[in-house]
Parts: sequence; structure tokens; C-alpha cells
Amino acid sequence: MNITRRFLGAALGATLATAGLPALAQSTAQEVASASVIETIKERGVIKIGLSLFKPWSMRDLNGDLIGFELDVGRQLAEDMGVEVEFVPTSWDGIIPALVAGNFDTIISGMTITPQRNLTVNFTVPYAYSGMTILANTAMTEGFTLEDYNSPDVTFAARRGATPATVIADMFPEAQLLLFDEDGAATQEVLNGNAHATMASEPTPSSEARRYPDVLSVPFDRAFQAGGEGFAVRKGDPDALAFFNSWITAKTNTGWLKERHDYWFRGDDWAELVPE
Repeated sequence: MNITRRFLGAALGATLATAGLPALAQSTAQEVASASVIETIKERGVIKIGLSLFKPWSMRDLNGDLIGFELDVGRQLAEDMGVEVEFVPTSWDGIIPALVAGNFDTIISGMTITPQRNLTVNFTVPYAYSGMTILANTAMTEGFTLEDYNSPDVTFAARRGATPATVIADMFPEAQLLLFDEDGAATQEVLNGNAHATMASEPTPSSEARRYPDVLSVPFDRAFQAGGEGFAVRKGDPDALAFFNSWITAKTNTGWLKERHDYWFRGDDWAELVPE
């Protein structure tokens, strides 16, 4: 009899414990959702997007207003969320720390998804893909093979903290590397003959080579480190990742992202809108 009672008691206890699991899971899910930046954005009525200025991802037009591929993406995202958008221009080398500090809700700035960055932030699925090419001073690099760039006698210029700077250091460890806060400064060093070459995501190198055909060229018909760019979000926010991923997937499937990317990266109809 005692054995039967003990068995029934244990069974009843297990049943009650199991019955409490759905309620506990629901409570946990609600806590996770309420802590998401998505809820903050909805309550605030504004999504804050961190970005760094570089053509044609994001730039200022002749009136000083922000335009570019990222601006199209951010504005459409905000419209689909039913909120306003605030863009927060931030230096590239400080943009991830600024996200972690809560200065904005997400980074949408052509940021390549890398394992190293993933140690600090989480990434969505890619919303764009691009590769980097070398932009060289033609006279200074005449007859160079790719291997010739890996020499202490060769100087590269690049934007501080950006992917090209890392790629240059990996591909050409023997070369000298000058670092600047803006892509334009790196290109100017090559143009002035103070550096042999730089690297950047297309279409910037090809566009600059067309702009200064007597000085600059893209010496190799190949892209390096072609990878995907994602939105960056703070760690521990599965709701934000889920929403942004679903938005990117929907805009990819409709062709909207490709259409906007082609406009900014495969043509230069927008060039007259920005200062030279």
C-alpha cells in the first residue's frame, strides 16, 4: 500500500511539474521578446541605424543630405516597420563599440560578416554581396604581378578598421600600410603617388579608375575576399535577428534588394548628385 501511495505521489508530482513547463516557457519567451530592441524601436517610434560614410553605400549629396544604398535599405526597413528612421554617422573603427554601447539599434553599413566580428556582435543573413579589388597607381606599379605587391618597397593605403585593411595585411604582409579615417583619403594617397595601391569594395575602384584614367587603374580582373554583408545587432537578441532575417529574405525574394544594389553599384546615374 505504501509503495502504491509513493508511486501515485511521484506520478502526480511529475504531472504537475510537466504541466508547469508550458507556462514557464511562455513566460521566458515573453521576457526575451520584451527585452528585444524590436520592442524598444516600436515604443520609441524610431529605428536608429549606425553607418559610416563611404561611396556608394552611404554618402552626402550636394545638399548635405544622406543618400546611398544603405540609406535606401534603412528607409525602407523603417517604413515597413511603421516607424521613423534616424541615421547615426559613426567612424568605422568605433562603430561596433558604439553599437554595443547602445548608441543605435543596428549597424547597416556594408559590414562584411566575419568570425572575428561575430565574437562581439551577431549578424543577420547577408543582404548584399561584394568583393574587393586593387586600385593602383598605374605608373608606380607598371609590370607588377600580384606577388610583386608583397614587398617592403610597396606601400598600401586603406581605411582604418575596415575589411580592406585586414585583407591587405593578410595578403601582403611585407608591404607597408598607411591607415586613414576615410576611403577617400586612401585613394588620394594613391592618386598623389604617396602609395602604390589601395583596396576597396566595388564599384569604388573601377569608378575611380574611370575618373582618373591617366593615373589610376584596376590591374587585376578578379575580386578578393568576396563575402556577404549583414546587419549587425547586439548579442542576446534572437527576436531582432528573426525579424531582420525575415525582412531581408522577403526583400531578396521580391528582387527589391537586387534592384537597389544594381542602381548604386552597377551604374553611376547618381554620380551627379554628390560632390566630386
